[in-house]
Parts: sequence; C-alpha cells; structure tokens
Amino acid sequence: MTPGLACYAMWRAARLWLQSTAGAIAAGAFFGLSGMLAFQDWYHLHTAVGCVFLPLTLETAVRLRRDPSIRRGVILGLVLGTSMLVDQELSVLAVILAVAVLIPWLFHRPGALAYRAAAAGAVTGLVVASPQLIAMAQALAFGHSQPFSGQYAEFAAELPSLFAPSPRLAHYGLTGLASIYRQHTTNEGLATFGLVLTALAAFGLAVSWHRRGARALGVLWLGCAALALGPTLSLGNRQFIPLAQTWHGQRVSLLMPDTWLIRLPGMSSFREPDRLALLGLVGAAILAGAAIDWLARRSRLALIPVALLAALEAGWPGPPGSMPTALPAVDRPIAADRSGSIVVDVPFGIRGIPWYGKGVSPLALVLATADGHPRADSYTSWVPRPTLAGIRRHAFYTGLAAAQEGLPVSAAHLAAARQDAAALHIGWLLVWTKQSMARHGPQHYHLPYGAIYHYLAATGFRLGYQADGVKVYRPGPGQ
Repeated sequence: MTPGLACYAMWRAARLWLQSTAGAIAAGAFFGLSGMLAFQDWYHLHTAVGCVFLPLTLETAVRLRRDPSIRRGVILGLVLGTSMLVDQELSVLAVILAVAVLIPWLFHRPGALAYRAAAAGAVTGLVVASPQLIAMAQALAFGHSQPFSGQYAEFAAELPSLFAPSPRLAHYGLTGLASIYRQHTTNEGLATFGLVLTALAAFGLAVSWHRRGARALGVLWLGCAALALGPTLSLGNRQFIPLAQTWHGQRVSLLMPDTWLIRLPGMSSFREPDRLALLGLVGAAILAGAAIDWLARRSRLALIPVALLAALEAGWPGPPGSMPTALPAVDRPIAADRSGSIVVDVPFGIRGIPWYGKGVSPLALVLATADGHPRADSYTSWVPRPTLAGIRRHAFYTGLAAAQEGLPVSAAHLAAARQDAAALHIGWLLVWTKQSMARHGPQHYHLPYGAIYHYLAATGFRLGYQADGVKVYRPGPGQ
C-alpha cells in the first residue's frame, strides 16, 4: 500500500504547481515508485510510510500560504504531528520542508490571520506528537545512547552513485549500467535518484527556470543531495576530507553542508544523512513532472519512450534469496507451551545503537510472532543505556555473551548464571547452527559452538530436540 499512498500524496502536491494532469501523475510515479522509497519499503517500513508525509506536508503548507485559515493551520499540524508518531527522522525532514515553505512567506508580513494559522499549526503538531516527544524526553533523561561518531560518514550517499542509473537495471540484464551505482552501506539505504529522474529533473528545472518556485524546488533537490553526502566526500572507492577537522572523534570536512547541519541543536542524532536524499526526491519528482508538462504540450508520443525508460528504473526487486515465514517443526512445541517463559536464541544479542552480543538470526524474530513467547534478543533502533545496563546485570546473559566470543567463564560465574537462568524463567534456548544459518540467511560470523555447548551444559540446559538444523535446549531437572 505504501508506494500507492506515496504516489497519491505526491500527485496531490504536484498538481498545485504543475500545469497538466500528465505532469502531476508523472511526479507521483517518480516519487512513490522510486527505487529509494521501494528499498525502504523492503528494509525500513516505518521510513517508507514516513515518506508519504513529505508531499502531504508540502501540499498542506502551500495551501496554508495561498489561503491562510486556522483550519488549514490545524491540518498542517496534524500532518506534522502524525509524522512524528510514524518515523522521527522523516518527521524532522517534514518540519524542515514546512519551515522552508512558510518562513519566507511569514517574513513578508501576510497578516494577523496568517500568524494565528501558523501558530495553530505549531500547537496542533506539538499536541499530536506529544506521546513520542515525551518518550524521547524520557529516553534522554534515562541516558539515551548517542550514535557512534563514524556512523555519520558510514550512512551517507556518495558520488557519482547519487545520480547513477538505478541498480534495478540489473534485474533486466543491464548489468553494465547498474554497476555504476555503488551501495555505500549494505542493506541500509538505496541512495540514487536514477538516471532518468536526474535527466528529467534537470530538464524540468531548465524549462521552468523563470516560473515562481522552480528555483526553490531546484535548491530543495540539489541542496538535499549535497547534505546527503554526509560530513565527508565519498567519490567512488575513495574518501576525501577537504579542510578536515575532528568533531566528536570523527574526521569531518568543513566544506560539506552536513558537517554544519549535525552541529545544530537537536540534529546531532541525525546519523543517516542519506535520508536527506528522500527529501530531495520531492523536489526532483516535481521538476521531472515539469519536464513531462513541457513534452506533453509538444508531442504526447514523446512521453511513451520516456515512460518506458523510467519504468526500467522504478521499484526494487527485493533482497536476494528468500526464507520461510515459519519453522513448525522447531516452533510447534514452543507455541504449545503457555507458560510465557523466555526464549533465548544463539547467536544472542541486542542489536541497535549501541549493541551488545552478536547479531541475531532473522528467523528468531519471525518465530517470536508465531509462538508468542518473549524473546531475550532484539533488533532495535535505539537502545537506552539502562536497558543494556539491566542486561549486563544478569549473569546468564553476560556469560552467554562471553561464551559466544570464545572467552572463558569462571566456575563462580557459571554457578551464578545457572541460578539466574532459573530466576529469569528461561524455558527454551535455540542454537542456530551453521547449517540453519546458511540455509535461512547469510552468516557474517563464526561462533565457537564448542564453548557455547559447554556453557549451556554447565548452566543446566539439556538438548531437547533438533529440527531444521536448529538445536532446541530445555532446562534440566532442578532448573
């Protein structure tokens, strides 16, 4: 549903500026069916849904400018507040977009009603977003984990990939063109506007240069593209840091716009500059719609090859391979257990910012939705410091983390871990062997299974059964 909603939202926003229906439809398609958004739909659904709020913000802000009223201000506030409840990074981008549209207008003194409408929007947005804002304030008060300094450069776009042909072309055998794009961080984000959209957006900017708003859309597109490059410049396989400076342990370039953005109050946690390309996509899609406007007025036949070329770059084929949505032979006994006991998976870990232990098997998280038991591990965006401190207070988890690293566990610690496992009410422990990991997903690390099996035996666990390459352990007698 998300790509369709994104197409519709952009169509609504684009028709406020474009002159033809064809141009608005094209803008919607370039936004909602873009590879960048489709990639997020596969990997970060909340981010993909958050993208829908960008054109919604643009539409409601423009309507407020054109015909200010309290009602229109409240509608804008509802959009911004709801975006905060969906995806906080995209909400920041939506607020930036709203401010960019409204501040120049408010500086021209549009009247008391306009100021009241803008204030109504701000208040409404804060009220709607308040549950998330309160949660964020509590996280900060409890000791919110900060991003690692290197992540600002790690999750960034690069050149020429940002304007390269979409890797989607490889799906059609055009591997030569597709190979121009280089994914900066695997499985994190697709950061390219695509060749067709880039060409059409540049052409649309040229033919609309003297129209009101055209240059602002160009700044939105190219300005966000520059910010998406992060605090350093990645060019091909090389990283350049002109006018280098050390900031929080990270080497940054004073020439890169993102270096200054992350220093603004509240923006230091915006650790993924490649997300800013999604905001730039709003401007690029509308400018591409202007190019379609221009072509449609001269020759509708010319739209056919353009549409075919654009379709080749649309969407994303999804991650390679597949995995089952359930493993009944493994999970059936666990699902039949109604005790609510904890299930621990090996590899064991809390993945997020920061992380603890190892990366968990993807199927472990899938099985959790089927058997209904609480899981000891997780894949979480931000992990509060008290959460990690609480985990580290449990002897069983710290001993298991040490065994996964092949580190020795003392006899005293083993005795404490055995008691802790019983107190935690751990009823099941799944060891994902090399065979199961290879069968259901890529294995990025090797575990010292011998040390792990020794640790489980020493803490009172016994092998219950084995299925689909997964070894299922249960507490032994007296546990």
